[in-house]
Amino acid sequence: MINIFGIPISNFNLIVSIIFANQIVMKFDKQKIKKILSGIIDSDNVININHFDGEIIIDIKSTNPTLKHKKELENKILDNLKKSYSEDYNYKLNINIVKPTIPQNANRLDNIKNIIAISSAKGGVGKSTLTANIACSLKKMGFKVGVLDADIYGPSMHIMFDLVGSKPLAVNVDGKSKMSPIESYGIKILSIGFFTNMDQAVVWRGPMASKALNQLIFDADWGELDFLLVDLPPGTGDIHLSLMQKISINGALIISTPQIVALADARKGVSMYQQENINIPVLGIVENMAYYQLPNDDTKHYIFGKDGAKNLAEDFKIPFLGEIPIIQQIRESADVGRPLSIDEDSATAVIYDEITKKMITFLLERNKNLPPTEILKIKTMAGCQ
Repeated sequence: MINIFGIPISNFNLIVSIIFANQIVMKFDKQKIKKILSGIIDSDNVININHFDGEIIIDIKSTNPTLKHKKELENKILDNLKKSYSEDYNYKLNINIVKPTIPQNANRLDNIKNIIAISSAKGGVGKSTLTANIACSLKKMGFKVGVLDADIYGPSMHIMFDLVGSKPLAVNVDGKSKMSPIESYGIKILSIGFFTNMDQAVVWRGPMASKALNQLIFDADWGELDFLLVDLPPGTGDIHLSLMQKISINGALIISTPQIVALADARKGVSMYQQENINIPVLGIVENMAYYQLPNDDTKHYIFGKDGAKNLAEDFKIPFLGEIPIIQQIRESADVGRPLSIDEDSATAVIYDEITKKMITFLLERNKNLPPTEILKIKTMAGCQ
């Protein structure tokens, strides 16, 4: 039998055929690569795929400029290509950051410069009180401010701004009938509370509540605003998703009391905004009911625990904007419909003013360094997963 390099000819032919067979399997296949990528990113985000002498160069685009996102995306793509395509190639991935386009039919609030969601995911921690007082602080600073009460099932802005029993008037805007927000202390306000009696429960399923929210947003003549503050309900459900599907939110503000039970839900609230397909910057966390002081006594009594929200901010590496003590006057002013931060000389008003200034600082930084938030796209009946 003839030997080649000491290998019998029959075995040598078998080895050669195996080598060539492997070369055929590893032949550059652009369509297969596209299919692998489509399981990770939208196919529209694949710009180009090129092959040069053992190297595959892939150009894609993304609207998320953060280094964390880019690194995670790169690792995921390269791992999948090596696993499902071939480990024999040298892969090079170029991620091009592009400015997201906001569909014209999705956001018709071009007259509003900044939309801030005030949230917690926990009920009873002071979201509405914080919203009302920040609105008044912004107004004192000379900004044009609106407040949208998105808590459809438990509205309170009509109480906190002394508007119980008030009804919005209809105005004609470009041939369309719209609601005119009611003004209080120079702030434009809309709430489902304007359309229900004080003892009337709103017993609606999610789609009906979302439809009502949609009307409060788009069927209103907000005019030119520097800030629209959105007072969100507890949880991370229908109302939150409906809002994020309709308008581009510049940032979120999280408020929580210091105890573990409240922080557990606040943590979920932060996580919601940081989900990749939501990606709304959290401008900061505020700790409410942080401590109590007796009159003429500087001792701080931490009734609900100490530094809970501050530690939460450190865990998520987001700004801590400040703490608000338990003060009877805050509750009283909210009950009578006169937010405490209206008063120039109030020591408590200064606390809200400082929190507002910090929020503006981080908002300006966010607007300078990040593109507009994309409208949320939900592709499954389950929502965001």
